[in-house]
Amino acid sequence: MIYEKLVEKISKSSGLELEEIEKKIEAKRSKLSGLISLEGAAQIVAAELGISFDNEKVKLSELADGMKRANVLGKITKIFPVREFNKNGREGKVVNFFIGDETSSARIVLWDSNHISLIENSELKEGDVVEISNGNVRNAEVHLSGFSDIKKSKELIENVKTERVMLEGNLKDASAGSSMKVRAVIVQAFEPRYFESKKVEGEKGVLLNIVLDDGTETMRTVLFGDSIKKLVDVSDEDLFSAEKLGAKVKEVLGEERMFSGNMRINSFTSNLEMTANGVEEVNFESLVKELEAKV
Repeated sequence: MIYEKLVEKISKSSGLELEEIEKKIEAKRSKLSGLISLEGAAQIVAAELGISFDNEKVKLSELADGMKRANVLGKITKIFPVREFNKNGREGKVVNFFIGDETSSARIVLWDSNHISLIENSELKEGDVVEISNGNVRNAEVHLSGFSDIKKSKELIENVKTERVMLEGNLKDASAGSSMKVRAVIVQAFEPRYFESKKVEGEKGVLLNIVLDDGTETMRTVLFGDSIKKLVDVSDEDLFSAEKLGAKVKEVLGEERMFSGNMRINSFTSNLEMTANGVEEVNFESLVKELEAKV
């Protein structure tokens, strides 16, 4: 449900005026330093007012960070291998997969062994439509615990989106869990970092931290291999040379690009940052046409 519909439903269920509900939502978002979306703050306000949306399904485009007990329906578009982990003395398995509906796409994360066995035993596979209940939305992902439920559905979904829908906006309006496309200037770049790939033994990966400024806010943005190559013209060999890659990155400082990606909270700094998965040249002709259409 979109923000406006959510506010209307809270108002109707609580008997409070729309303006009062919106004030409570803004106060909650302000208390959380703006790091939660309007929809997520509205969900918290609803819960504090004793209003439950437990049995209502939402479209994937309507998922918002902070949602509890989210119910969604989608077709499985891609399943990743089951991974084992051992972290802080805790061992277990985890599996990720993507689902899509006609509005957007979302990553689903399974932690419960019973849910994971459905993937391991091919009871759930790519192409299946699944119904998910009681999922928690964190950093644009729907996480399922032992209190959640996932099962195959007989419903049909046509025209499935395989990528998350990006909304164009400003960095000042960004919130954790949102996916955005912004036009911004590269104002700072850090030394590239290299690491051992967790997916392929012996293979190295690379990440690059830059700072963007769109005139409304500055934000640290993280790019990985393919996204770095979209930002700068660099060969596969030079991508893994800190000196050569660093020189290429310096050439684009002060330049403007269109960046698309997911907003999430950095677990070390607690700051909002973007993980970019798309970088494009700014199409000024298209921008001019858009401005002319609004006049």
